[in-house]
Amino acid sequence: MSTIFVVEDEAEIRQLLADYLAQAGHTVVAHERGDQALTDMRAQQPDLVLLDVMLPGIDGLEVCRQVREFSHVPIIFLTARHDEVDRIVGLRLGADDYVVKPFSPREVVARVEALLRRSQWQQAAPVSNDSSPLQLDSGSYQAYWQQQLLDLTPVEFRLLTMLSKHPGRVYSRDELINAAYDDHRIVSDRTVDSHIKNLRHKLQKAGADDVIQAVYGVGYRFVNGKNVNGTK
Repeated sequence: MSTIFVVEDEAEIRQLLADYLAQAGHTVVAHERGDQALTDMRAQQPDLVLLDVMLPGIDGLEVCRQVREFSHVPIIFLTARHDEVDRIVGLRLGADDYVVKPFSPREVVARVEALLRRSQWQQAAPVSNDSSPLQLDSGSYQAYWQQQLLDLTPVEFRLLTMLSKHPGRVYSRDELINAAYDDHRIVSDRTVDSHIKNLRHKLQKAGADDVIQAVYGVGYRFVNGKNVNGTK
């Protein structure tokens, strides 16, 4: 049984989501204010958060930013904003998915369960070897570059896992979308590019410059860490 935080200031929508999630077997903790939800998330770790963008107290974007300072919990934004720029901002702050209002509560439950499955993906053991500067622990969803912890979202972790499996191989955007999202949704190239941009930035902060390279008109590839930045 998973614990889902529903952070939504509209009582009718909040109750609707709580009812559908409870029927699906999940435990629901509901909040109407962003600041209250943030305090509760620091006290107890939920398995997933449904987070409205427009909230009293602290808006959803700021809640997401602060949550990413201490947690990798999967986050799905609920938003009435149809502008792609707003959705990209949410993804750049560390959200894993978004749902645009009005929505089907059944679709929201399906997305919640798909994201929960992905967050439990390959929990058995690390996928990297000790000789590589990149270490991936699929059980904890933690990634390290030369022993520095990378602050990755679950989507970014899955993309890095996919790319690093076969260094030098070029993965198309469609392949990367399928690695990040297993529910066959339509995701734009710009969304994938946004995730890759964030991933590159976090790797660069750890000293891994140009590890992920763009191949014009095709996609992206991972350059073997042993051959970059002088690492042997």
